[in-house]
Amino acid sequence: MQMGSTGMRIAVVDYGMGNLRSVAKALEHVAPAARVVVTDDPKELARAERVVFPGQGAMPDCIRELESRGLRAAVLEAAARKPFLGICIGLQMLFERSEEGDVAGLAVFAGNVVRFPHERMVSPDGRKLKVPHMGWNKVHQVRPHPLWRGIEQDSRFYFVHSYFVAPVDASLTAGTTDYPTPFTSAVSAANIFAVQFHPEKSHVAGLRLLSNFVAWDGLSDGGDVSLDAGVSPEGQVLPRAATDVNQP
Repeated sequence: MQMGSTGMRIAVVDYGMGNLRSVAKALEHVAPAARVVVTDDPKELARAERVVFPGQGAMPDCIRELESRGLRAAVLEAAARKPFLGICIGLQMLFERSEEGDVAGLAVFAGNVVRFPHERMVSPDGRKLKVPHMGWNKVHQVRPHPLWRGIEQDSRFYFVHSYFVAPVDASLTAGTTDYPTPFTSAVSAANIFAVQFHPEKSHVAGLRLLSNFVAWDGLSDGGDVSLDAGVSPEGQVLPRAATDVNQP
């Protein structure tokens, strides 16, 4: 439970896509003294001290709804100025373009959103892997960050997705996951942290990440010390252990 959040305003961006109430309830659980609002009002986003940008479904639909509700500028402003947490499609929309519908994203980060390649969806023991990637899987922290604080290395989080981000800048990658080869499952830069998994559905580890977000000032990033050789100098994520999608 986060004790230093009295009076804090946390806005969950509502553009009609995603399980927003579950995100809000998880935030209320870790920060009971905060004011958590699910909102499509740009003024509320401007007033908030923390902004959470969730989403699920198809990225073209998410972008269309974000635009139609006049929230694009407000989301970009929040991403530029205050602690900002992207979740699932909320991570993907921060990049330049998605293969899903060949739709442009918000271009906060350079890179694209790509589909799991059909021909590579085979586990090390020869099993055919399904797309979407759905269920529990390990997240490997490739460098320290305040949002990883108190979360064990290779903790399991809950995923539901068919696409993943491919950043141009390898230093954006804060966490990787194997399915069956490694992909970027968390990114961080300045005041932004964004994840492909659903912390609100990820039990103890997910709640700890949300609690860490509430406590984070958006300034400190945990330093540049690598925890693992998870990303090559050329920007490719390097392989590690075999995929494990079993529930903890």
